[in-house]
Amino acid sequence: MSAILNAISQAARNSQDRIAIAGDRASISFHRLESESDRYCRRLVALRSCTVGLLMDNCPAWSILDLASQKARLPLVPLPVFFSSKQLIHALRDARIDTIFTDIPITLGEMLRDGGISIKSESVETIAADAVHMLSLDVVAPPRLPPDIAKITYTSGTTGEPKGVCLTQAAIDSVARSLVNRVGLQPRDRHLSLLPLSTLLENIGGVYAPLLAGATCCLPALHSLDSDGATSINATRMLEALQEWEATTSIMVPQMLQALVETLEGRKTELPSLRFLAVGGAPVSQRLLRRADACGVPVYEGYGLSECASVVAVNGPGQRRIGSVGKPLPHVNMGFSEDGEILVAGASFSGYLGHGDKPVERLVGTGDLGHLDRDGYLYVTGRKKNMFVTAFGRNVAPEWIERELTLHPSIAQAAVFGEARPWNTAVVVPARSSTDNSLVEVTTAIAETNRILPEYAHVSRWIAADGPFLPTNGQLTATGRIRRKAIWHSYGARIEKIYSTTSRALSE
Repeated sequence: MSAILNAISQAARNSQDRIAIAGDRASISFHRLESESDRYCRRLVALRSCTVGLLMDNCPAWSILDLASQKARLPLVPLPVFFSSKQLIHALRDARIDTIFTDIPITLGEMLRDGGISIKSESVETIAADAVHMLSLDVVAPPRLPPDIAKITYTSGTTGEPKGVCLTQAAIDSVARSLVNRVGLQPRDRHLSLLPLSTLLENIGGVYAPLLAGATCCLPALHSLDSDGATSINATRMLEALQEWEATTSIMVPQMLQALVETLEGRKTELPSLRFLAVGGAPVSQRLLRRADACGVPVYEGYGLSECASVVAVNGPGQRRIGSVGKPLPHVNMGFSEDGEILVAGASFSGYLGHGDKPVERLVGTGDLGHLDRDGYLYVTGRKKNMFVTAFGRNVAPEWIERELTLHPSIAQAAVFGEARPWNTAVVVPARSSTDNSLVEVTTAIAETNRILPEYAHVSRWIAADGPFLPTNGQLTATGRIRRKAIWHSYGARIEKIYSTTSRALSE
């Protein structure tokens, strides 16, 4: 049995009335959480399920079914609601999901019909006061998996087809235990999930780690917060939720943190309960972290990837260094290649689904560049594949420039390009509609950013994006990383025209 299930069983015996999971319509004690997950474990075994899928908004039922799959020793596939229909159909076929639980049955039914997947049977279950549809799908054969796989988490990938990352329960337990220690989680903590539970970071850091510590997981539906955790953010509702749920811990991506800080800066309000706000998924500006400090927001930057069962390093209470992503977690072994790529072992994945097994002990190449300082704090300087060299031979990590640009209220998103060029160009998503005023504001914001950057990092020309970078158009990951190849595919011709028709940079 997993460490998480053992912890739930122990809490059910010793503190059975303590709330394990709180939702919009129901609160579940540790005792009831164990009994409900037992009940659905038996259902899955009776159905002879092979692979279970979850396509649902955040709610207690999500976690009950997740834990039931663990008990039944069945691989679970969390399906992101922000995936396109094509990506979801690929994941369903790739993992050969034969049982799927959903709260959007009409949408899913249409998608399955369009994808040529037959529904053998359908029933409606009431789980922790939520109506959940259970569909049995017509699948030819179960997937061929590496041994002991508990979870298959799909990365949105750099192409249209997501890849299934295969993780063992042992790997997941290792990360959850390390997070309990680094964060200092206690039974009195209340974790508020503001990211989708289908995101591995929230699944492990927001549910497994708190349950392991005997704490309470607060799981309001994201749609009740006017958010999907990936493309839309209602900063006012997010702030209200942190207050209403008396959250002591939470996890955000940088865009959410920026929206929260901007809202707090405009109001006389506080978050007295909050003691640990993790932020990760994409680089965070040091200026934003200092603004958060000034608002009294206890932010701790971290770093991880799905192939290492999510979190690899994170700052913690008494161990925080702005600019770093914290010290590696206790279970992590870390090294660096000759060109500075971060290599990680410990809780690593067992391979991509359908691509063969990966030796467990092999160091995982993260694709990120970085270094450890002499005190053991990890600094991530950019993506190996994104680093470009200017015509003057200067190495530039575009993420650095982008996070400084997006600190300005007039710039929502930015992607910087300049490989082998004498100056850099950016594709910018203005924070407001592209009116004459907003375009002037963006130009001013870029000029202000250039004043704090070295000359080789200046942005000298920019173009307005046709629309936001989103997971649905393939230009953004669920955790907020922009997809450079996809953006270049859409705007490369316009960027090339700028270089061919402009003889010198704006700053000259």
